[in-house]
Amino acid sequence: MGGIGVIPGDEPAAGTLLLAATPIGRPDDASARLVAALAAVPVIAAEDTRRLRRLADRLGVTPAGHIVSYYEGVEDKRAPGLLADLRAGRDVLLVTDAGMPGVSDPGYRLTAAAVAEGIGVTVLPGPSAVTAALAVSGLPSDRFCFEGFPPRRPGERARRFAELAGERRTMVFFESPKRTGATLGELAAALGGGRHAVVCRELTKTHEEIRRGTLEELASWAAGELLGEITVVVAGAPARTIGPADVDEAVAEVSRRVASGTSRRDAVAAVAAEAGLPRRLLYEAVVSPSDSGSS
Repeated sequence: MGGIGVIPGDEPAAGTLLLAATPIGRPDDASARLVAALAAVPVIAAEDTRRLRRLADRLGVTPAGHIVSYYEGVEDKRAPGLLADLRAGRDVLLVTDAGMPGVSDPGYRLTAAAVAEGIGVTVLPGPSAVTAALAVSGLPSDRFCFEGFPPRRPGERARRFAELAGERRTMVFFESPKRTGATLGELAAALGGGRHAVVCRELTKTHEEIRRGTLEELASWAAGELLGEITVVVAGAPARTIGPADVDEAVAEVSRRVASGTSRRDAVAAVAAEAGLPRRLLYEAVVSPSDSGSS
């Protein structure tokens, strides 16, 4: 027989990956399910192990499991070991510093790997700066998009904001306090200074501050030094009627950019975003100029 093999069906059932939201400010916003998981799950992957221990202490719970660090710089290194734990039947609790794992926080890679292997993944819902800021903003929330942290490189930022100029949904951004003023100014330039927005600082914390106004007004306010966690909510582009003259003007602008060296694809994408035109409509007008403005 060549040795004792594993009898089919005797393999241990895989564990479950639990993605748990942690408070974005007040410890008492933690869910009862998070407290129970901390007290029972055998493996805990934490973005910052010290912060996790402080949170557990505030919640009056002693973590039962082995705690390992799982932050952006070690995700690739830690994932294989955590997957091995899951395969061996051990549940793994994944928590980040604040909010939901995978939402501008570590977690996506491990979740995707677990899903690819057929390992169960569940979520312990709770606080999220994205939905908290959206709810308190007073801006339309029936449709929204989360844009995370804007790119840091000036060229990439300019392109991203230009692409969002025609976005009809309410937009939610994260930003560092040091760059918030500049970001608001650049958004004002790309989207229009009169666009309404809300800046949420230190949500749920002692020094919570919610500022409402136009992008131009908020950029002026944020020119000074800000502190704390920042979430920015920006109103979507207003509805507009597209007429033949709008399409003709956009086609001419695409031609100018192509003549200056921009690829047609990039020029169409950028001009469509800036003009608030459907990209497909503009592309068809560009490739069939005789039909431009006829739609």
